[in-house]
Amino acid sequence: MSATYNTRIAIIGAGPLGISVGYELQQKGFSDFTLLEASDAVGGTWHTHSYPGLACDVWAHSYTFPFARNPDWSASFVDQPEIEAYIQKTAEDIGLTPHIRLNAKVIAAKYDPLGKWVLTIEGGEQFECEVLINCMGNQFTPLMPKVAGLVGSESAFKGPSWHSTHWNHDVDLTGKRVAVIGSAAAAVQIVPEVAKLAEHLTVLQRTPNWIMPRNKKPYSDFQRRLFKRLPVLNRALIASQGFLMNLVHDATTLGHKRMGQFEGVAQKYIERTIKDPELKAAVTPNTPYGCKRPLVSDDYYPALNRENVSLIASGLKEVTERGFITDDGQHINVDVIIYCTGYQVQDFDRIEIIGEQDKNLAAAMNEAPEAYKGLAVPGFPNFFFGMGPNGVCLTVSYFISAELNAKAIVKLLIEKEQAGHTAISAKPALSREYNDWMLERFPRFSWGAPSCNSYYQTASGHVPFLYPDKYKLFKKEREQISLKEFDAF
Repeated sequence: MSATYNTRIAIIGAGPLGISVGYELQQKGFSDFTLLEASDAVGGTWHTHSYPGLACDVWAHSYTFPFARNPDWSASFVDQPEIEAYIQKTAEDIGLTPHIRLNAKVIAAKYDPLGKWVLTIEGGEQFECEVLINCMGNQFTPLMPKVAGLVGSESAFKGPSWHSTHWNHDVDLTGKRVAVIGSAAAAVQIVPEVAKLAEHLTVLQRTPNWIMPRNKKPYSDFQRRLFKRLPVLNRALIASQGFLMNLVHDATTLGHKRMGQFEGVAQKYIERTIKDPELKAAVTPNTPYGCKRPLVSDDYYPALNRENVSLIASGLKEVTERGFITDDGQHINVDVIIYCTGYQVQDFDRIEIIGEQDKNLAAAMNEAPEAYKGLAVPGFPNFFFGMGPNGVCLTVSYFISAELNAKAIVKLLIEKEQAGHTAISAKPALSREYNDWMLERFPRFSWGAPSCNSYYQTASGHVPFLYPDKYKLFKKEREQISLKEFDAF
């Protein structure tokens, strides 16, 4: 009979990451855990975001929980509603529903020296636990341009405007003059859909991105039956997709020939898709592959070819009552403005988290967004990130990184219980050594090089998003993590 543990655990967030942690806790004998979800449903990003065209840029069969493979995807790449439904069904199928509290937004958490965390839920309720696991996602807090005429939510523009994170479904874009500010991940999905409705669509592109063709293919009923009846086909497909994703490590390594190969594929895609020489030049990146987030799309470039779509290769200078002014001085009047300007990565100030000696997590992270193996921060006992700074591996599905992090956290909790410790905390010296090792590695990659200006990097010069090495080492670190790497008391 497997061991059982009575530690009371709180998990903030019931998206894919929180579900991965909940599943691992359940599998290893922990029963007293609660997923506190701020929203009204399970799903995380895939529930809270609903903009037109929203889809995953990872193959569907790979973008699944390893413990709940889905053989019934409708296509090689799928849209938001299908992913949300899959995540919610998985949570129910594995028995997590009794552990989930919806509409429970955690606004603060404070560590008590007696070995417990006291959480404050919006509305004033107090919730106590011995272990706190932060599984909030990154795609939450929108970044808005800091320009004249736009300060936070206050805009000089008199028409409807919103960030893609909070899509306004009450505004009909049919026959409207619409502007999309930005040309990255959200924009490449939104632009093709808006272009079908708008009288005219203006896309404001500050910096072009490398875009690969998605090559989305629907699965026939026969194919889906085969995936269900022959799981080996499902596994083989995932393995082949994993091999291709692993190539991205070399493609983002400065000086590696693979980078040129990836850029060549993307360049050929531009050549065969866009005919206008000026437009072709405007969408061709002048940054190394991977400096900005690599994108995939079958319909973004074709949308730019439409007569009712204009791309302006310039930044935003000012928002006006009737539209905006570009960096190169163009005055553009529109009816609607949609900001596709990204998110604040690792937005630790969403919750006030106070550790030992009143140490504030947001303040510590603003100074240096670092964690030990992406999971723990010195001075915050029994507190773990489900996926903290540098806790995600670029070359595997998000679900793989989530599962490995979850297993590492639960492994530590089991060792803590078996040793009879009240709390554990990352060792400061070991954490410093680990993060210094990463700081040395970042410049090897396009996304970590000082010359790259992207959302991967912070104003402090840190690169707190991706893990700076191959998946093999990422996996080994988590599998070999031990209580010996932590202070215990």
